[in-house]
Amino acid sequence: MKFTAAQIAGILEGTVEGNPDIQVSKLAKIEEGTTGSLTFLANPKYTHYLYTTKASIAIVNIDFELENKIDTTLIRVEDAYKSFSKLLEYYNQVKLNKLGIEQPSYISDSATYGEGLYLGAFSYLGENVTIGSNVKIYPNAYVGDNVTIGDNCVLFAGAKVYSDSVIGHSVYIHSGAIVGADGFGFTPNEKGEYSKVPQTGNVIIEDYVDIGAGTTIDRATLGSTIIRKGVKLDNQIQIAHNVEIGAHTAIAAQTGIAGSTKIGKNCLIGGQVGIAGHITIGDRVRIQAQSGIGRNIKDDEVLQGSPSFAYADWNRSYVHFKNLPKIVQTVNQLDKKINQ
Repeated sequence: MKFTAAQIAGILEGTVEGNPDIQVSKLAKIEEGTTGSLTFLANPKYTHYLYTTKASIAIVNIDFELENKIDTTLIRVEDAYKSFSKLLEYYNQVKLNKLGIEQPSYISDSATYGEGLYLGAFSYLGENVTIGSNVKIYPNAYVGDNVTIGDNCVLFAGAKVYSDSVIGHSVYIHSGAIVGADGFGFTPNEKGEYSKVPQTGNVIIEDYVDIGAGTTIDRATLGSTIIRKGVKLDNQIQIAHNVEIGAHTAIAAQTGIAGSTKIGKNCLIGGQVGIAGHITIGDRVRIQAQSGIGRNIKDDEVLQGSPSFAYADWNRSYVHFKNLPKIVQTVNQLDKKINQ
């Protein structure tokens, strides 16, 4: 896909300074720009690259002042960073705007779907599936029986949505993600053998949720596992049965959340965090990477460590952790002097 400077300026409501007809077909960082590429300048420390970049077009702030002559065409906007992000979103929409039903694929007779469906080859839509408008389902995706998917959703290649799941509008589910697999429910007998507890609930995913590649969200034993509006899940996260994650919470990769835990809204959870089951985490909580959470957490707490404790206390304690060999040596020397 090729775009002219004039077309890009129209999308961004910007002003062209240079050749309005010059074309670009790719995006690049300013220090790596080549002919035919589009870049942007938002951070002043990268300004010197503007005078050496080979990019054909650069987006800059409207008040940016050139110190030397350049060959690159400029598009001046109110906020270069926000405008470049807007352009990335537009580019992604154009790139993903596939239509039609590829063969071979399977659609059950009882399934229904709205306008603008794209269904990739080797995909499967089960009984009583209901799909909204402008949904994109890429090759090798699976949608089980009785699933509901809202408008403007995207299921990338290899995504799996098990039966009875409910997915809202504008949800992105990336490759290898699994929504609605059985929760980890087993009961031991007197011999130490395990019997499976049927997982009869479902998963509910509200609007504007992003689910990263390889992330797994288990169905509830009873009731629902719920991912609230605007939640952002990184790759390779495990969310167990009956968990509820509050609106606009973001969770980084390799975090594991055990069953029946409730997480509040607007939380930030770092990578490789382990969260025990049957606890409640409040709103706006910040949990640093690799922390272990085994207790209820109040609103606005900031935590680190395993088991975790207050972030400020952890930082003060870490100074002593690093110096522990020296402290032990000093204590031993004092002990010898005292006992001489």
